[in-house]
Amino acid sequence: MFRKILIANRGEIAVRIIRACRELGIRSVAVYSTADKSSLHAQIADEAVCIGPPATKDSYLNMNAVIQAAINTGADAIHPGFGFLSENPQFARLCEKSGIVFIGPSYKSIEMLGDKAAAKETMANAGVPVIPGSKGAVKSLEEARQIADKAGYPVLVKASAGGGGRGIRRVDSAKELESQMIAAQQEAKSFFGDDTVYIEKFLINPHHVEIQIIADKQGNTVYLGERDCSMQRRNQKVLEECPSPIVDDELRKKMGNAAVTAARQCGYYNAGTIEFLVDNNHDFYFMEMNTRIQVEHPITEEVTGFDLVKAQIEVAAGLPLKVTQEDIKLRGHAIECRINAENPELNFRPSPGTITALYVPGGPGIRIDGAVYQGYTITPYYDSMISKLIAHGSTREDAIKKMRWALAEFIVEGVDTNIDFHLDLIKRPEFISGNYDIGFLNRYMEQKKNK
Repeated sequence: MFRKILIANRGEIAVRIIRACRELGIRSVAVYSTADKSSLHAQIADEAVCIGPPATKDSYLNMNAVIQAAINTGADAIHPGFGFLSENPQFARLCEKSGIVFIGPSYKSIEMLGDKAAAKETMANAGVPVIPGSKGAVKSLEEARQIADKAGYPVLVKASAGGGGRGIRRVDSAKELESQMIAAQQEAKSFFGDDTVYIEKFLINPHHVEIQIIADKQGNTVYLGERDCSMQRRNQKVLEECPSPIVDDELRKKMGNAAVTAARQCGYYNAGTIEFLVDNNHDFYFMEMNTRIQVEHPITEEVTGFDLVKAQIEVAAGLPLKVTQEDIKLRGHAIECRINAENPELNFRPSPGTITALYVPGGPGIRIDGAVYQGYTITPYYDSMISKLIAHGSTREDAIKKMRWALAEFIVEGVDTNIDFHLDLIKRPEFISGNYDIGFLNRYMEQKKNK
C-alpha cells in the first residue's frame, strides 16, 4: 500500500480523498493555489504545498508543478480527482515516467477513451450499442452532410475531445449543418485545443443513464448499478439519482454487462463510468466513457455500501477487488443535489463572496460532501459548486422526503445559492413521478422565463 498520496485537486473532492487516505492509514499531501490558501483541503491534509497563482493553467493544470510537489514531499502516488488533470493522458504518462503511481487507468486507456469519436468506434467494434452517426471523426463538410442525411435530422455535432457539455451543437436541418459545425469546431478548439468533431443522431428526449464500474489489474471488473443524470441544464448535470426510475432489473443487467464488456475491451482498470442514452423503448446507446471518479459517485456509494475512492486507491496499489458481481446489491434509493454558489434568477450567474453564516443538515440518511465553512471566501476562479447534498432512503419516495427537509434546513448566507431552485425542482410532479428526461429542465426553465 502507498505511504503517501498527493491529491492533485481542490474543493470537496480533495477533502473526500483525504478522508479515504486517513481510513487507509495513508498520509496525504494537498496542493493549492494562492487563492486557495485558506481552503479546507489545504488545512486538513497532513501536508500542503502551494503550486502557483489562482489561474488554473498556472496551478492545478501545471503538470510540472504538481509532479515536483509530489517528488519534494515523497508522495508515491497521485490521485487526480475529477476535472483538471484527471483525464489527461500526458499527465498520467508523466507520473509513470517520474516513478509515481497515477490513481486511475493507464494513459493508454485514457488516450483511447478520451477521444469521443475513437471511443465510439471502439465500442461499436466490441458489440456495444452506439448511437447512429459517424464511425469516427468527420473529416469534411461533405462527409458530414452524407452522415447526417443517412442518420436523419436532428443530429448533434460533438467535439471529439469534449466534456462538460462543451463543443456540442444541435442541427435540425441540412441548411444549419455548416454553421453549427463551424461553431462546434471553434468552441472545441477554444476549450480543448482540438477542433475534431463527430456526428451522431439526436435522440428525442432520452434519459441519460450511466453505469459505474470498477476494475482491478488482475482482470476482474464489476458494475455497481446505474445513476440517472437526466436532470441537466444546458448539458450540465444538476441533480442525480440512483437507481434510475426507468431502469428495471433486466435493463440494468444488460447495460451493466455492456459496460463491463466495454471496459474489458479497452484493458481498463480503476474506476470508470460508461454513459448511455436510453430511449422510450428502453433501447440504450453508448455515449462516452469517463476515465475518472464522477462528481455523483456518492449516491452509488450510499446505495451499494461500496467505497469507490478507497477501492480506487487499493486497485492502483495492485490489490485485487474485494467483491464479485454477486456481492453487489442495491439497497434503497439515493439522490444528490449539487449546491452551487450561483443565482438561478440571474441566469445562474456565479456568486463569489464570503460565507457569513452556514448551517448544514444532518441526521439519518443525509450526507454532505463539501469544503466550505463559515468565514470561507468563495473566489471567482473556479467552479461554483460548494457542496453536494445526498439523501438516502429505503425507497425513492423516502429519499425525496429526506431531500426536501434537508434542503429546507440548509442555510448559506453571504452568497447566492441554488438551494431554493433544488427545493422547487424536487417538488415538481415530473420529478416525483420519475417522468422526466434529458430535455425536461431546459423546457422547464424556458417556461419560467416566458411567464
